[in-house]
Amino acid sequence: METANEELRELTLLEQIENNPDVNQSALARQLGVAVGTVNWHLKRLIAKGYVKAMRAERKKLRYLITPEGIALRARLAVDYVERSLSLYRKTRQRVKDHLAKVREAGYDRVRILGKGDVVDICRLTCIEQGIQVVTDKDAPALYVDGFKVQLQLEE
Repeated sequence: METANEELRELTLLEQIENNPDVNQSALARQLGVAVGTVNWHLKRLIAKGYVKAMRAERKKLRYLITPEGIALRARLAVDYVERSLSLYRKTRQRVKDHLAKVREAGYDRVRILGKGDVVDICRLTCIEQGIQVVTDKDAPALYVDGFKVQLQLEE
């Protein structure tokens, strides 16, 4: 079974190839933030499974074409990605709602949000929705965001 990272890489590869069949492996590696060898491995797998065809465009240049099966795979991977993202979004919002209920039980109506990234935005939106003010006061309870984890600290 493929990991979510591998599926996301393959989805990105398929999208990039569809947009530019003349793209080279080093450009794909830069776009994905991985080594050229990783791109090569993924492309070989996609070719072996019949999702992509490699054709010689020039002496040392390849052109990649997505097969109809590859287009179907891209669509499935895109749907899977959206479903995983929405699931993560829902779980994060529920976790934040649970923390905010504890904040209210402790008698507070405001919190600090510490951290960076998209999860901080989810926390902020959930606070607004729940009527909890987001502040920078050091004496307010804090939601600590670390990657996808959100932890609550009521008192220092």
